[in-house]
Amino acid sequence: MPESVSLEIGGRQLVIETGELAKQANGSALVRYGDQIVVLCAATASEKPREGIDFFPLTCDYEEKMYAAGKIPGGYIKREGRPSEHAVLSARQIDRPIRPLFPDGFRNDVQIIATVLSTDPGLDSDTLAVVAAGAALAVSDIPFQKNIACVRVGRDENGNFITNPTLEQYETGGMEIVVAGTATDIMMVEGGAKEIGEDVFLGAVEFAHDEIKKIVKAIDQLAKKAGKAKREYPLLTTDEKLDKWMRKNFAKEVAKAMRVVDKLERNEALADLSREVALAKLDKKDDANVRSLIEDPKNKDFEKIIKAMEEDELRTMVVDEKVRPDGRKPDEIRPIWCKTHYVPRVHGSGVFTRGQTQVFTAATLGSISDEQRLDGILEIPNKRYMHYYNFPPYSVGETRPMRSPGRREIGHGQLAERALVPVLPSEEDFPYTLRLISEVLESNGSSSMASVCGSTLALLDAGVPIKGHVAGVAMGLILKGKDYTILTDIQGLEDALGEMDFKVAGTVDGITAIQMDIKVAGITLEIMRKALAEAKKSRLFIIGKLKETIEEPRKELSEFAPRMIVLQISPDLIKNVIGPGGKVINKIIADTGVKIDIENDGRVFIASPDGAGAEKAKQMVEALTKEVKVGETYLGTVTRLMNFGAFVAFLPGKEGLVHISQLAPQRVERVEDVVKPGDQIMVKVIEIDSQGRINLSRKAVMGGDAGGSGDDQGAPSPARSNGAPPRREGGGGGGGGGGDRPPRRRRPRPSG
Repeated sequence: MPESVSLEIGGRQLVIETGELAKQANGSALVRYGDQIVVLCAATASEKPREGIDFFPLTCDYEEKMYAAGKIPGGYIKREGRPSEHAVLSARQIDRPIRPLFPDGFRNDVQIIATVLSTDPGLDSDTLAVVAAGAALAVSDIPFQKNIACVRVGRDENGNFITNPTLEQYETGGMEIVVAGTATDIMMVEGGAKEIGEDVFLGAVEFAHDEIKKIVKAIDQLAKKAGKAKREYPLLTTDEKLDKWMRKNFAKEVAKAMRVVDKLERNEALADLSREVALAKLDKKDDANVRSLIEDPKNKDFEKIIKAMEEDELRTMVVDEKVRPDGRKPDEIRPIWCKTHYVPRVHGSGVFTRGQTQVFTAATLGSISDEQRLDGILEIPNKRYMHYYNFPPYSVGETRPMRSPGRREIGHGQLAERALVPVLPSEEDFPYTLRLISEVLESNGSSSMASVCGSTLALLDAGVPIKGHVAGVAMGLILKGKDYTILTDIQGLEDALGEMDFKVAGTVDGITAIQMDIKVAGITLEIMRKALAEAKKSRLFIIGKLKETIEEPRKELSEFAPRMIVLQISPDLIKNVIGPGGKVINKIIADTGVKIDIENDGRVFIASPDGAGAEKAKQMVEALTKEVKVGETYLGTVTRLMNFGAFVAFLPGKEGLVHISQLAPQRVERVEDVVKPGDQIMVKVIEIDSQGRINLSRKAVMGGDAGGSGDDQGAPSPARSNGAPPRREGGGGGGGGGGDRPPRRRRPRPSG
């Protein structure tokens, strides 16, 4: 039987339903928000656990269907293909907060699929997918420890926190923080901001948690109404006798290996704790089952126990002894080395090394046409700044096939991109598209934050006038009972065995990007507050190191970077630059070697490999779009003769009439007596009529009165009796818009 709960969140009605759709899944929920957003989520678990693995096989997918926005996909193929970057990030956003809430030892495959059935183009559905996933798990028979919800927090124009802001409100408020949590704890935080303080960020998290509690309460009510009884799933645990034997015989070796400073040497020392070594330690008194488990390569208890011993030793070292595997203190940063302009051809480059983590970042400047155009269910503007993160296997001393970027690489690239966006110059101040690539050359933890630092170096080296240096640091957490220790600049081992990975990036003035993932069932605001305080201290230290390497942007762009000129023309004149079938603009491009992009608001972007080509193209565009004004004088070319005057072309696409009375100060009987086609003459604009036709005067330039001569040879004829201007019956000039003028009736010469 269908059941539902509803409540108001962020000024909109949130409705969570179950029991009507996707009933063959272990659990499903439909979330409606406001008038337009509908998200369906189904949770399914396999009947049996997967054998021979030591991890929880959870898969989360976020499906964006174009029909949800009333669209048909662009391009030749009309079926949705591979997930968009936004869909990948949204799927990660579902996975990260729910993964820690499954029981330890649970090895059944679990699949979460959230499908957007209807959307509001101005409001993201990703947080609602997390709510739907939490509700689907709550009503299912899959073991799940605590109900969970998620909201996005922004600020209004007055700086007040608001729930689930629109895309437009994010731009005006300058903050977007996504928070997921249970009724008691925070599970995940991710977001970006325009340099906010730590107190503002914590206030946003606290505000979000209050909203989360309301949603979790509603999910609790739904689970009571329609929830299934949780099934008994086997939890795979290690053999107690083997665990006891290994802790007795390997404790000293594990402790010694965990204190090896170098990462590769430590890995070798830990790898030496092999099954062969264990078998050599066995004697006849030991349990036969212990021997059989060690001898069986398919049984993973040996590896699981070694890892558990490593975790326990790390807790003892950090919490009790206040020392880390590489010998650092809890708040100590690894040695930093930086360099810019590392390679010659790229527009900007930087190498950032922190301990055994090293990232090379290259910056490329492009024209406005190089922007990334996004075709999705949200109304997201084109991206003029893109950041991509690559993690090759050699960075950790491994071999594996090189494939397309995985979810982790996409997520790390997005995090670094978010960190730098608030300090980028506006398009008006720096009209370039920016593409940054971070190549991880070595990795021992915090490579995403190293790519943030490397990006700052590369942008400054490229001459991009960013508003400030941006640095990032990853904070960790080690728990032991009720005691805990916060770690600064965590390395790979501390990330793998610790409870938290809290990445914070920003400038000296505030936070620009943040991401927190945990492996326990929640952390408190107090832990976050302490971690943020340490992160700020470390961030300022790292920024100092970056400034020692490069203080401000290069004065000159790279010789290989395009030169960009921006012009503003009237939108009505865009057609003059493009020409029929693109003939005019293509000729400019062919003659100058530039790239030209024209926006609908009249902005013209000219990009050229050299300044001379850009300047030439600029002059050609200006000539095509120069607005004719009465009183201005031009050098023109006679194009056609009529018995009542001569047509003169004086600007590209501009032509006007010099009436016979305006050809010379003296009386002219025949036009051909004064000018012929091809003659170049100086003319002055004396009138632009209501139809845009241009009247010129040669006489005014020669010193005569454009209003008429002493012999009273006809001035421009008066308007017709119906009030319309005189007709032109010829071909008409580019600026005329009508035909040529008919011959004017001569007045009789006055007698006497």
